Amino acid sequence: MPTFTVFKGSNEGKVVESQTTRPDIKGDEVYVKITASGLCGTDEHYRHTDMALGHEGAGVVEDIGPDVKTLKKGDRVGWGYQHDSCRDCEWCLTGRETFCEQRAMYSSANLDQGSMGSHAVWKAGFLFKIPEGLSDADAAPLMCGGATVYNALRMYDVQPDARVGVIGIGGLGHLAIQFAAKMGCDVVVFSNTEGKKDEALKLGASKFVATKGIKAGELDIGRKLDALLVTASVQPDWKLILPAMAPDSKVFLLTVSPDDLVIPYMALIASGISIQGSLVAARAIHRQMLAFAAHHQIKPMNVEYPMTEEGITEAFDTLRAGNMRYRGVLIPQ
Repeated sequence: MPTFTVFKGSNEGKVVESQTTRPDIKGDEVYVKITASGLCGTDEHYRHTDMALGHEGAGVVEDIGPDVKTLKKGDRVGWGYQHDSCRDCEWCLTGRETFCEQRAMYSSANLDQGSMGSHAVWKAGFLFKIPEGLSDADAAPLMCGGATVYNALRMYDVQPDARVGVIGIGGLGHLAIQFAAKMGCDVVVFSNTEGKKDEALKLGASKFVATKGIKAGELDIGRKLDALLVTASVQPDWKLILPAMAPDSKVFLLTVSPDDLVIPYMALIASGISIQGSLVAARAIHRQMLAFAAHHQIKPMNVEYPMTEEGITEAFDTLRAGNMRYRGVLIPQ
């Protein structure tokens, strides 16, 4: 049987090159040659797991099953965190298949393949055509990072006249600034120090706030925030931030953390502030995100690495050290 290459995690955290058997392509399956893979913070959680790594993929269709009608050989496609769903439950039928009880997600399904490898086999319905104007390397980080921030803004109907705060200028945050700004929002960026101020303003922020040294009750940003996207790896100082939220505003939690959320209770009640969990985008919104990014030329700031054991390890180590500016992208050699 023919095989293809995958890069897996391991108990000791070492990236290992391995081989997976290539199945016969049937039904609605698509065989994709991988041309780029983003490195997402979520991948770090599975570096110590015996599974194929990567969920921000871009590539070229090499073969299709007999039931595939929407793709053809040679199409450029990408995929993200979700690989499949039941297609028939309430959530799937209403375009919210990310909540399907039978959803197939990265780290819980298809553990023998990922975006870090030479090829992969995916369901046609969960592949997305990459628009002209986006390279494969630019499209790959949008498949999770871009979809995550765009989904919060689009699914929950953040309006173009909204004032939107972004906490953290990293892999998610630098994309959140671009999407919110291009939607017409007034974007306020919060960071610990002034170090990333120039980048934030160039990406579309209208105001930058360095929070180091500011005490609770001292933060004055003028007009208050209608929405806040939390993209930092640690929780903010809620006693500092919540007074900057407008009545009936919404906080979006976008990063993954095993910690409990600890937040002042009365501040939420007094101003009617909502806390909204948000996943990656469902397929309809994902397609909109790619079209929006291509039209407005929203692109990640990438650092490229070779898709080898050494290259992937270096990318992981850079990400863990907090030195990635801002998305690592792995390119086959």
